[in-house]
Amino acid sequence: MTQPLGSTGCPHNRQRAIALAFLGFVLTTVGSGCMHRRMAIRSNPPGALAIVDGKEIGYTPTAADFSHYGTREIKLVKPGFETLTALQKVQAPWYQRIPLDFFSDNLLPFRVTNRHDFTFNLRPSVVVSEQELLDRANALRTESQVGP
Repeated sequence: MTQPLGSTGCPHNRQRAIALAFLGFVLTTVGSGCMHRRMAIRSNPPGALAIVDGKEIGYTPTAADFSHYGTREIKLVKPGFETLTALQKVQAPWYQRIPLDFFSDNLLPFRVTNRHDFTFNLRPSVVVSEQELLDRANALRTESQVGP
């Protein structure tokens, strides 16, 4: 006896396929978006432009979301202060390490916020008088012509 095209044959196979499709749908939609990663950056004094990995995120205090852990380049720029560039490690918590990260990212029934706070102290710019700058330049010129 032949079966019509498109028929799975056994009702158990059809039920199993429906159950697997439903389980796949639940696993991909219900638990998605459970992890929220946020980085807050502060400076002393506040008001410095914060640039993370080459992208401006705002003036301190500020915060930005991120998607992966690792070392980030954080640059703080403020007039009257030396520009600060730091390679800041953003550590993954224990539940975000392989293989646990699959479960915490996809299967948790509630939202988890992983927040990292970083504070940096800015140093005032050293103001050099015009005469001192000229003296340094002349000394370097002389040294380069004569030798050390």
